[in-house]
Amino acid sequence: MTLVSIVTPSYNQARYLEQTLLSVFEQDYPRIEYIVIDGASTDGSVDIIKQYADRLAFWVSEKDSGQAEAINKGLARARGDIVAWLNSDDFYLPGAVTAAVKAFESHPEAGLIYGDTVAVDEQGEFIHFPRCAQWTLDDLLTFHILGQPAVFMRRDVLLQAGFLDPSFHFLLDHQLWIRMASIAPMVYVPERWAAGRFHESAKNVAQAAKFGEEAFRILAWAESDRRVSGALARVRRQSRAAAYRINARYLLDAGQAPQSLQSYLQSLLIHPKTALVEWKRILFAFLSLLGLGVLHKHYNRWRKARAQKRALSESKRSG
Repeated sequence: MTLVSIVTPSYNQARYLEQTLLSVFEQDYPRIEYIVIDGASTDGSVDIIKQYADRLAFWVSEKDSGQAEAINKGLARARGDIVAWLNSDDFYLPGAVTAAVKAFESHPEAGLIYGDTVAVDEQGEFIHFPRCAQWTLDDLLTFHILGQPAVFMRRDVLLQAGFLDPSFHFLLDHQLWIRMASIAPMVYVPERWAAGRFHESAKNVAQAAKFGEEAFRILAWAESDRRVSGALARVRRQSRAAAYRINARYLLDAGQAPQSLQSYLQSLLIHPKTALVEWKRILFAFLSLLGLGVLHKHYNRWRKARAQKRALSESKRSG
């Protein structure tokens, strides 16, 4: 039976860490090697890790330079043919690992398998049910974003691509997916495998404005990297428009509506179809300039209520 290695990088996430650990331990797949790399947390995280130390293949708590180094450290120790990482504020849904292994068995050509990631809030309540699709290298270069917690990798393809580039801090996973997709196909499984948590201290909230900067860095890197430069040439306009769109999305999340709208306009000028994928957000950015930004908050509340109603309905059907 295939060994699956899972790495959890952790730093001062004691509030969420136990749920992350339990979501791995409670998977129904019997051969999981679980590795936790903690960055010298001071909030009680180490005590939580120690409670479960006998169920871990390896753990350590020591200073590091950030998320990428912690993940790379764990991946270097991983022995499984299939590997993944699960951040310490995210969690797997039941059956995720079994489903991923079956997908790899059905698709021996795949270097990377991904499912869908549910968005949850600080309390773990559903906010949104984003859906991915069957994407390719070209799609990654136009910033179709995978839900990282629902991604599993074939280790030999990961080793060919190389580990995470520690110079990236926000879209570090996306740059890795691009490198892997240049070597072997990706396969999408339309199932919910994980939950990604949105909270005030998460990078995608606390440092939202910096994500767009890395989108442009990825384009500059792709232009000069022979593994992907040819693919980039096919979608150059869409890629640049998508980078502005990603920048605009995160600027809006950071409360910088004027800058967000400016970036959306740049995206529209370069490739309208790419920008208009987020027409609702463009509208909210414009309304914010008119002092109607509260409508965006009302929309998010409505979307969360709808997601929770949907989850309850699905739970009743499955029960």
